[in-house]
Amino acid sequence: MRRLVIVMLVGALALDAAYWSIWFTNRSWIASEHTRAYYDFENAFPLADLWLGLAGLLALVTVVRRHPAALLWLVATGAAGLYLGCMDLLYDLEHDIFARGGGGAFEAVIVVVTWVFSITLLRFAWTRRGELLAGGDGVPDDSDTPAPAP
Repeated sequence: MRRLVIVMLVGALALDAAYWSIWFTNRSWIASEHTRAYYDFENAFPLADLWLGLAGLLALVTVVRRHPAALLWLVATGAAGLYLGCMDLLYDLEHDIFARGGGGAFEAVIVVVTWVFSITLLRFAWTRRGELLAGGDGVPDDSDTPAPAP
């Protein structure tokens, strides 16, 4: 599970960087609608996504290094992602974005991926909080599980 979390964190960082790079260079590729209100809504997210990215990067570094601060950064990342996912979902529902063909489907994927990512991080952090706080070799990954004694 630890490896999955690491892969998810790397993927989230890459997707976040790609999304904002596209948004500020050729937003027509990813915009679900082309209204001033929609652009204003999306333009309110870069700072929050920067915080999510910073927390995610710190979560990644601390998980890889098996540092006790991993618990804090996993929870911060999961909470930030869940919050942003909720904001996206509410806007999309209030403005019937999901009913807009391919753009609506893209928005639905963003919301689902954000929620799955966030809930997975929060669940991982909470169910392994003792191991995470122990740091060092106290955080087993899949290959660290000792073989049962004969």
